[in-house]
Amino acid sequence: VSIVSEKLVLVDGSSYLYRAFHAMPNLTNSQGEATGAVYGVVNMLRRLLKEQPSTFLAVVFDAPGPTFRDELYPQYKANRPPMPDELRAQVELVHEVIQALGLPLLCISGVEADDVMGTLAVAATQQGLKTVLVSGDKDLAQLVNENVVLMDSMKNITYDRAGIEEKFGVPPERMVDFLALVGDSADNIPGVPKVGPKTASKWLKAFGSLDDVILNAGSISGKIGENLRGALDQLPLSRLLATIKLDVPLETTPQELCLQPADESRLRALYSQLEFKTWLSELGGIQGDVPAENAVADYDVILDEASLKAWIRRLEKADLISIDTETTSLDAMRARIVGLSFTDRPGEGAYLPLAHDYPGAPSQLPLKGTLEKLRALLEDPARPKVGQNLKYDRSVLLNHGIELKGIRFDTMLESYVLDSTGSRHDLDTLALKYLGINPIRYEDVAGKGKGALSFNQVPLEEAAPYAAEDADLTLRLHQLLYPRLKEVTKQLELLQTIEMPLLSVLSRIERTGVRVDCEMLLKQSAELAVRIGDLEQQAHALAGHPFNMASPRQIQEILYQQLQLPVIRKTPKGQPSTSESVLQELADQHDLPRLILEHRALSKLRSTYTDKLPALVNPDTGRVHTSYHQASVAT
Repeated sequence: VSIVSEKLVLVDGSSYLYRAFHAMPNLTNSQGEATGAVYGVVNMLRRLLKEQPSTFLAVVFDAPGPTFRDELYPQYKANRPPMPDELRAQVELVHEVIQALGLPLLCISGVEADDVMGTLAVAATQQGLKTVLVSGDKDLAQLVNENVVLMDSMKNITYDRAGIEEKFGVPPERMVDFLALVGDSADNIPGVPKVGPKTASKWLKAFGSLDDVILNAGSISGKIGENLRGALDQLPLSRLLATIKLDVPLETTPQELCLQPADESRLRALYSQLEFKTWLSELGGIQGDVPAENAVADYDVILDEASLKAWIRRLEKADLISIDTETTSLDAMRARIVGLSFTDRPGEGAYLPLAHDYPGAPSQLPLKGTLEKLRALLEDPARPKVGQNLKYDRSVLLNHGIELKGIRFDTMLESYVLDSTGSRHDLDTLALKYLGINPIRYEDVAGKGKGALSFNQVPLEEAAPYAAEDADLTLRLHQLLYPRLKEVTKQLELLQTIEMPLLSVLSRIERTGVRVDCEMLLKQSAELAVRIGDLEQQAHALAGHPFNMASPRQIQEILYQQLQLPVIRKTPKGQPSTSESVLQELADQHDLPRLILEHRALSKLRSTYTDKLPALVNPDTGRVHTSYHQASVAT
């Protein structure tokens, strides 16, 4: 390909940055770090690379600090608010990802991105390259000519000379004059008061250039003419501020702005930190070497005695059994088994459905009898098992009278011990992070929201791959995570001596539960209700009228407007505070704050404990059962 047929693509990175930030300002990772601007910029760049393939490309950003325009006009851009903290925190990450993608990045002090792009466009033309300027900034329209076009990728519009004239009413070479007349509120460049695009283009068409407009200012009548004559002294400065510099000293030439191979290792680390799961998956997960068995998995569905016996014989010979249960509930104490999945080799597995009861469901092996046939295998402490959050599966199996033994490994805990704060520790996140696999999600097969199915209603053709994949991915994760743990002696010791033994201890605590005297609690709740009612009557009497004691706004009006009590503190929104500490101080001056405090305390006691605890009692055990999250970090 000859150099003449090539093109230089110059991306206005600063324009991309702000557009991306405002398009998705609330996107964060699981650590609460803002990631929307990074995601938006990278997404736009990925799309641009597909739509505008080129050997030569650069992403150009404004450098921090003043430019020569600030020296010319101290009020230049003075009306702009400071960069939001959420955006500022992402700038360095944006730069890192762009560089890891292999894209040249330019950030030149003392000038703006427009000046760098203009200088490069001129140099590219001299070297026989066409140039595509990618930006939504109208200032760059002045650079458009036979060799340079302006592309607004957000609107998917590319402007050549005719396009610029059609949009603004003047050709590109008159855009600086046009901008000087209309001004630019975003950059705080003063124009002629009340002169908009239509008037500016009309004058330039009638007189030729800004200099000609100035020469003919006396012939323009009316208030608009007065405004023009009043702005004559400032117009040369406005034109200078709007003019893009075309001779910025640069250490690189257009032909040196070549796309480089992506640094995939760095990209994986960044995508993992930012939790850009799809892009991480494209790179094969965080380790980058996805095993061949990830491509094709072979899963069985066990529907007859022969298949069950074959799998039991196979698992009896296995060095390690990966197991997972599918159930009717996330509440381990109430969940009943719908099916089990297991495997002993990556890329393979089986799902044993036992309680799918939707209309038309195929005949399945009987639940009770089948579990009895599996009992010896499941309860054998000499047969090591691995799972993902096996504390839950242990409890579910105990609901059916089977005690899971041989719990040797748990991938959730392996991930937690290896890197407690690096990411979430659920199977979907870990599979993507470490294996580069986007697993089948529960909502993919069962739906979500009010229309979600319970797992026993999910058709087998969808349930089986989902369930078998869980056991398969768990084994693959263990085979990747455990060798890493063995390299860190202290973490391995933590897993083996504390976390894994603790799993069964916590499970027993959860299952034991706490006995609750529901009759006593109901009696206390009734007594509290009487006292709360008395407090309300007393408070209404002091206020002189009924009011909602749970309403901060009504309490504000009574305490501070009606009773004229002093405002001790205010809320972040500037409203007088009715917090507990404030009411405690006000209680020394009036009885009403004391009554409100007691009402709040008793209402919370009633709603949180005396009313709530009886509803949490398991009907089968008569106890309240806690749930402990072992893989979580307390802060």
